[in-house]
Amino acid sequence: MQKFGFIGMGNMGRALAEGFINSGKVQAREIYAFAPNQKKLKENARQIGFAPCESLAGMVKLCDTVIMACKPYQIEGVLAELRDGLKGKTLLSVAAGWDYEMYSRYLDCSETKVQYIMPNTPVAVGKGTFLLEEENSIASEDAVQLEEILSALGTVIRIPGRLMDAASAVSGCGPAFFDMVIEAIADGAVKNGIARKTAYELACTTMAGTAELMLKTGLHPGELKDRVCSPGGTTIKGVAALEECGIRNAFIKAVDAVVDK
Repeated sequence: MQKFGFIGMGNMGRALAEGFINSGKVQAREIYAFAPNQKKLKENARQIGFAPCESLAGMVKLCDTVIMACKPYQIEGVLAELRDGLKGKTLLSVAAGWDYEMYSRYLDCSETKVQYIMPNTPVAVGKGTFLLEEENSIASEDAVQLEEILSALGTVIRIPGRLMDAASAVSGCGPAFFDMVIEAIADGAVKNGIARKTAYELACTTMAGTAELMLKTGLHPGELKDRVCSPGGTTIKGVAALEECGIRNAFIKAVDAVVDK
């Protein structure tokens, strides 16, 4: 039985833990977690069902796979404490910027199997995206097992290390960007008389359906947009208003801002 240990249980750690359990691929009793804020950790454990641990080193001893889900600035100290304890373990890092090359400066990656992963929050409901850095030290058979588990939580995409920042600007930060789109469109609906709850439902289901249509058909988004825009119709007038406000440039600049951080 494979056991997973989370170092840190913030928003991403919680989303992953919930996703694992909800998928049925990992049982709650197979998940352990350590975090300095024991009160918050135990509250999360009560809600989700994993086992909270009071000792970092003790938790690592219990687990086969360790998930580094703490803040990036905390990792150097964690590795200094755990270096020998991570030998023979699989280490999955979901901390931004801590890629395979970074870990190789602190660990012998032939003894600790390291894989840099960038998930996003929709993994909690099985609709997430996982970016897996191509550079790693995980054996091929373990990589297959890992992808099988992660695939139950969403789409798995392998990306060269040099492109991880750009890709995670879309999939990792994208949920916040798309949440803003949903909120803005819903505000427009509320302004025109639609109840708030109904406005959010309309915006969410329309965005989800539009994305699914593109994925299933393989059609260019511009073509799908054109299919909705009748000559002189209402949709093209709305599109023109968005273009006037610089919607494309706003999103391009958002991705640039993340990559150039």
